[in-house]
Amino acid sequence: MTRLAVIGTGVAGLAVAIRAAKLGFEVHAFEQASIPGGKIGEFIQDGFRFDMGPSLFTLPELLDELLEEEFRFDYRKLDVITNYFYEDGTEIKAYASPNKIAEELQGKTGIEKQKVIDYLNEAKFIYKTTAPVFLFNSVHRLRDILTFSNLKRIFSLPRLHPFSTLHQLNKKKFSDERIVQFFGRYATYNGSDPYRAPGTFQVISHLEHNLGAYFPKNGMRSIIKSLFDQAKKLGVNFHFNSKVRQVLSDQKEVKGILVNDEKIDFEVVISDVDIYRFYSDLLPDKKRLNQLKQAERSTSAFIFYWGMNKKFPQLDLHNIFFSKNYREEFDSLFEKKQMYSDPTVYVFISSKENEEDSPKGKENWFVMVNAPENVGQNWKEEAFKLRRRIVEKINRMLGENIESQILFQQILDPVKIEKNTSSFGGALYGPSSNSRFSAFNRHPNFHRCIKGLYFVGGSVHPGGGIPLCLSSAKIVEKMIKKYANH
Repeated sequence: MTRLAVIGTGVAGLAVAIRAAKLGFEVHAFEQASIPGGKIGEFIQDGFRFDMGPSLFTLPELLDELLEEEFRFDYRKLDVITNYFYEDGTEIKAYASPNKIAEELQGKTGIEKQKVIDYLNEAKFIYKTTAPVFLFNSVHRLRDILTFSNLKRIFSLPRLHPFSTLHQLNKKKFSDERIVQFFGRYATYNGSDPYRAPGTFQVISHLEHNLGAYFPKNGMRSIIKSLFDQAKKLGVNFHFNSKVRQVLSDQKEVKGILVNDEKIDFEVVISDVDIYRFYSDLLPDKKRLNQLKQAERSTSAFIFYWGMNKKFPQLDLHNIFFSKNYREEFDSLFEKKQMYSDPTVYVFISSKENEEDSPKGKENWFVMVNAPENVGQNWKEEAFKLRRRIVEKINRMLGENIESQILFQQILDPVKIEKNTSSFGGALYGPSSNSRFSAFNRHPNFHRCIKGLYFVGGSVHPGGGIPLCLSSAKIVEKMIKKYANH
């Protein structure tokens, strides 16, 4: 039986461990922390439970296909995905239905309903055209790209909008700035800038409004628990508190890994580690490291976890308080590497769906704003200013006094994100996607020179976020089949 090592047990690491075990490999998964999960963590304080990381769940079929019936968990399709609040007093409910969101936008902005439906139909076309090529396939091997079906897709290239930015596309489609901002936000789903990310990102609106978004009954941590339990049943050997210090190779093929001070032989190694950290620590490569340093990185995040002393009926599970000047916000994040003075604020309240996540009559607020990558900013000073700005903004837009309702606070800043997840600079999604060539510039799911070495996770192809991390595992599964049962 071929021995295979997985380094890191984030969602991609767990998914690829399951897929490898099903192929017949002897799988060993190594994790430097004491538990699996990576960015998908939780903590409990004073009766409040908080999901610490990702909070949006789409394409659940990518998870279901990994799990046997006994390990599947309950999740509910959301009727309203997000409540949006604008400085002019506009409030928009983003429904998970093309007709309902079109009616909502027409009622709140006067935009013609059919224009919204046409936009979402176009997004559906982009998904059906690009997903087989970019999301569920390697784009770094000619034999995977030069197929007859892909050649036919070339004729659809203009309809994919790769040569305009998402903002330019939305501006062309809609005259109302509120709708332009509404659909522009989807670039932030992988930490990018709507004013520079390609118009192809229109596709993300299809995932939410045509296919729908979901929430697990017991929180996002349910995803990790189910994957972990499934992997254990399939015989995956987990090694926690086991820091992998080096990947061993003869420069032609992988030989194994160095864990703490022990050398362990493996014929296949799959890394779920941030790609910058991989070439910095596990397989030092100055040339690749310099290339990665030059690549623009995605945004990071600044998160406040607040236990709130009352319920807020005007809020839902997901809530967005938009900045007044979106362009200035992204210029600040990417060009100046500074927190913006009026940031867009995201508030996630899991107790809206799972009442047991907070004591009766109270709510658990996950309050996040986009942050630049960590380049040495004074984050302690930023935390003080940021809290004040967020409180003032939400008070103004809700007509509330939330400061008096905050019972306690925990903070996660870019430095802590970098430390906890080994994400270089705290960038949540590795490289940004602020280029039409981003899909091709991401690191491939395999090493071009070392046989038996593969990569999954948000910092490599096809990108960040739970669905894409699961997809990376699916891509690598195709590549490692040739080693199975050797």
